[in-house]
Amino acid sequence: MIIADLYIRVSTDEQADKGYSQRNQEEVLQRYCFSRDIAVRKVVYEDHSAKTFIRPAWQKLLTEIKKKRGQTDLVLFTKWDRFSRNAGDAYQMIKLLSDYGVEPQAIEQPLDITIPENKMMLAFYLAAPEVENDRRALNTFHGMRRARKEGRWMGPAPIGYANKVTEDGKKYICPVEPQASLMRWVYEELSTGKWYIDQIWKEAFEKGLKTGRKNFWQVIRNPIYCGRIPISKFKDEEAHTVKGQHDAIVSEAVFYKAMDILDRRNKPKKTTIASLDMLPLRGFLICPKCGYMLSGSASKGCKKHYHYYHCFSKCGVRYNADKVNQLFIKELEKYSIDPVLNEAYSMILKQVYQAIAGEDNDQIWNVKKQLEEFNSRITKARDKMLNDVILDFEYRKIKSECEKNISILEGKLIDLSKGKENIGDLIGKATKMITNLSETYLNADSEGKRRIISSMYPQNLTFDGIQHRTIRMNEAIRVLGTLKTVFEGKKKGQIKQKFDLPTMVAGSRIELPTSGL
Repeated sequence: MIIADLYIRVSTDEQADKGYSQRNQEEVLQRYCFSRDIAVRKVVYEDHSAKTFIRPAWQKLLTEIKKKRGQTDLVLFTKWDRFSRNAGDAYQMIKLLSDYGVEPQAIEQPLDITIPENKMMLAFYLAAPEVENDRRALNTFHGMRRARKEGRWMGPAPIGYANKVTEDGKKYICPVEPQASLMRWVYEELSTGKWYIDQIWKEAFEKGLKTGRKNFWQVIRNPIYCGRIPISKFKDEEAHTVKGQHDAIVSEAVFYKAMDILDRRNKPKKTTIASLDMLPLRGFLICPKCGYMLSGSASKGCKKHYHYYHCFSKCGVRYNADKVNQLFIKELEKYSIDPVLNEAYSMILKQVYQAIAGEDNDQIWNVKKQLEEFNSRITKARDKMLNDVILDFEYRKIKSECEKNISILEGKLIDLSKGKENIGDLIGKATKMITNLSETYLNADSEGKRRIISSMYPQNLTFDGIQHRTIRMNEAIRVLGTLKTVFEGKKKGQIKQKFDLPTMVAGSRIELPTSGL
């Protein structure tokens, strides 16, 4: 008696509507075996795609056939597409089963494989499901590509976004907190160039960012965070991005600046210097003898540690950190302004800002001019393509490059245009902070102190053991120092003549009086 194993496979729930349900297949196969006096050894149920033979139930059946040869003669299924939807893999599996002495057979599409002419029908039965699969996959691919070109994100939402559905059933993504704020912080910190990407990931992970290190490296380059949808290369169409329908988490200027940092195109040259609380001036002091930067360290005494600023060269310069820090605080007291005159300082600084703001207007004009040039370049390239001067793929390449530059310039234009309306509040806050500059400095932490020092002194300080000197100072602080001298002189009756204070800031290379620095 012939012995057979019945193989029943479905891949989707919809196949039940087409008569491919497991109960229907089993009923047809059992009736076929009963009518032909074929003994059924076992029934194998599979719920997996037929694109490959890497299927759990099939692999288990194949292993059993290999170990127990001769116990079965046939593997029966309803149609050849239940067996495989890949012609190449199907031929190899038929050969393998033949070596084990087992013949696969579809009861609704019976073929005697030993007859050479039947191989043509077998090829048709095996190729038809594969063609159907390929056509369905291609239609899906083109549909998803068209949706991306329309600005829709396809698939699960990335970190910082969530999948949503509108009332009429349309799917979209939107930022979700706090992950969106964390991703915004990541890009802002990365664009500064002060930190390695691993340091940023660790800090973000501690703050609650839900992603691993490997996935973080992948998602950080996704332009979806700046409101763009990536379109991959396909045939003659080059890879490019389109404006998405979702809300951006960061601006394009910040995103592309961060990408330049990752690609080492804008590698920062400035070295980040860590400093102890007792050595806030470390990295800002220059040796008065040799010109090298002073370092700082602690020496262990009998009862406590003593901190010093010192030079590593042979000059042997060494200063007590407490003395240097106290003298620097006295230096800051010289720039503390009188609270009574705070409003006058704010008014004059606003005038100075308005005079300097003309430079930003020039930058805005230059950016707009560059935008016009890139748009004109696209227009000229399109005309050349229509006149058969250049090929269509050359036009698409030029257009893609120009659109990327246009996106960067538009982000830069937005950054240059925003924030000017709040300059009055910012100046008021700044002048209020420096009404008691030394106290603000003492109450700040180590990082805050270094920010105050770096903002006041663009170039490093030189300490000669008595006082701090510098060849350049922050222009706003320099103007305030000049105004303070004028106002306090009038207050004490030392200055009688009338002063016409200029609104323009003097050149940055003027050395300050040695008595003040």
